[in-house]
Amino acid sequence: MRELRARWSALAAGIDAATPAGRDRAVDALRALAILGVVLGHWLVTSLTAADGALHGTSPLAHMPWLAPVSWVFQTLAVFFLVGGHVAAVGYAAARERGVTYGAWVGQRLGRLFRPVAAVLVLWTVVAGGMLAGGAELDTVRTLVKLVLSPLWFLLVFAALTAATPLVARIGPVWPAAVVAGVDLWRFGLGGPEWIGWVNVAAGWLVPFTLGTAWSRGALARRGPLLLLVGAAVAATAALVLWGGYPASMVGVPGADVSNLNPPTLAAVAFGLAQCGLALLARDRLARLMCRPAAWAKVALVNLSAMTVFLWHQTAMMAVTALGLLVPARLPGLHTAPDSVGWIAARVLWLPVFAAALGLCWAAFRTHEQARRSRPAAVTAARRAAGPSVEEITHA
Repeated sequence: MRELRARWSALAAGIDAATPAGRDRAVDALRALAILGVVLGHWLVTSLTAADGALHGTSPLAHMPWLAPVSWVFQTLAVFFLVGGHVAAVGYAAARERGVTYGAWVGQRLGRLFRPVAAVLVLWTVVAGGMLAGGAELDTVRTLVKLVLSPLWFLLVFAALTAATPLVARIGPVWPAAVVAGVDLWRFGLGGPEWIGWVNVAAGWLVPFTLGTAWSRGALARRGPLLLLVGAAVAATAALVLWGGYPASMVGVPGADVSNLNPPTLAAVAFGLAQCGLALLARDRLARLMCRPAAWAKVALVNLSAMTVFLWHQTAMMAVTALGLLVPARLPGLHTAPDSVGWIAARVLWLPVFAAALGLCWAAFRTHEQARRSRPAAVTAARRAAGPSVEEITHA
């Protein structure tokens, strides 16, 4: 144990020393927190139950609505888009200063996003085909594939906004927020068609993304406006939930008439603005915390493979659930209905197991996220065997 601590301390010190002095570590910390919030949220509010020889997806929020505040903590996608907008705007400005073309810049950015997606799609195409050929229930396969693919549409929206950075960086969050409000008014107040709500998939996530681009221009440096933003967003969210008919849960709940997330509603946008304001208020404290080598090394490691973690966390949970079916009895918190406090306690105990399975997925697939560089095969093999280098971690 002492040797492991010494090795970790040495690695952390190396990462800290190799990090460029001008890197904004608070940005990386916010990205890591957003990714981990999504992962833990999915693990806590997504359940697979075995019934009639098939697996079915459900949620503890459908059985215990009083758990809605859990979604307020772990629904961190707005912070993810906030950081994405900030990083895209800063990166594009730096690329222009270096004389890098838009095509080269966007190709590099989108390549980092989509390289790991190919591995997920290939593996699950094989798995789904094998399950169907082996006689698995179609509902089971559909449920599993839906859980795997559901994070991808967020990635598609994120990629589209990233590609549009030169355009969207010129507008503020007020305009897309107004679009969301108009769509909701038409949809809920005037009896408009349901499909119009999907306009908010772009407009809703454009709100925190453009807030991030404004952050990159130094527009959100003072605490006073941020406190005003948080207060107004919290008040708007509370009013929309208490008197506007919006659900209290900030994630989708199976069987619910309205979802705040699919597509995003005005309540989700207001809630996201409150989260973004709090994140920006916390950046100075995060920056001080990231000066500690041990804390920074953990954040840097998460950022190195953020997309791998995001894409494979559902697979890790499902793999544990499937292996648990080999046990004759139904395992509490894994296969049982999420309808009691006991289920919650059991589920929390499964989280380290899910994390271990995700660690295996990370070890197997993290290389797909890193840019390929031309180097001798022997050097490549040696570096893969040794794990990520300090250079890779600090420039992720």
